[in-house]
Amino acid sequence: MAINPAKFIQETRVEISKVVWPTRREVILTTIMVFIMAALTAVFFSLVDLGIRSGLDTILNGFS
Repeated sequence: MAINPAKFIQETRVEISKVVWPTRREVILTTIMVFIMAALTAVFFSLVDLGIRSGLDTILNGFS
C-alpha cells in the first residue's frame, strides 16, 4: 500500500478544520483554575508533611 503525500496533506487539513479552538475567556478561566488547584494541592501536601513531621518528632523525642 503506497502512501500518497498529497492525499495525506488533504486529509490532515480536513481534520484540522474540525478542531474547535477554545476562546480567550475559556483559556483564561482554565488557567486560573489550574493555578488555584495547584495552590490548594501545595497547601494540602504542606499540611500532610507538617503532620507527619510532628508525629515523627513526637515519636522520636519520646524515646530520648
